[in-house]
Amino acid sequence: MLGWGEFLQHFRNERDLTALIAERTRDYQALAEHIPPFLFEGEIPPLDTWQKRAGGEETWGQKGDILEGIGGSPGRVVGRARIMLDTENPDVPEPGDIMVAPITDPSWTPLFLAAAGVVVDVGAVMSHSVIVSRDFGIPCFVSVTDATRIIPDGAMIEIDGDVGTVTILSTMAQPRAA
Repeated sequence: MLGWGEFLQHFRNERDLTALIAERTRDYQALAEHIPPFLFEGEIPPLDTWQKRAGGEETWGQKGDILEGIGGSPGRVVGRARIMLDTENPDVPEPGDIMVAPITDPSWTPLFLAAAGVVVDVGAVMSHSVIVSRDFGIPCFVSVTDATRIIPDGAMIEIDGDVGTVTILSTMAQPRAA
C-alpha cells in the first residue's frame, strides 16, 4: 500500500505511515466491493455509481445461453468452466477445464498450462490472454462481457472458434476428476 519511496521512509522509521497504509487499505477494500465501469469517457465515474458486487458473485446464465465475444485464438473445445477472479488463491484448473477470468496478465500464465480454453470478460486481439493462448494452442475468447458472472462455476461450456461463441451446455456443476 506504499510507493517505494514511502516504503523506505516507513522502513527507516523516518516517517510513520501506518495511518496512510490503513486509509489505502480501506480504499482498496471499498473498490474491491464494486465492479469497475467497463467503459467510460473523460473522468472516472464516482465510486457510488459503480455496481456493487453480489455476495458470492451470483450468476444468471442458463443452459443454451450463447455469449459472444472476440475470437483471439481459434479452436473448438468443450469443458468445465472454472471461474477465477484473481490469482491470489486460485482453484487451479485441471486438464480439460476452461478458465473464465475477468482479465489476465503475466501472473496468470501458469494457470494456462492445464486449461483447455480461456474466456475473459475484457481483452482484445493482442491482449495477454490471446497471446498466451495462441502460444499454448488453446482456444481463447475475449471481450465476453460479464462472462465471470454469467457462466456458473463448474458448468459445461463450449467455445467455438468457427462461429465465435461461448455456449452454456449445462449449468450443473461438474465434478472434478478423481
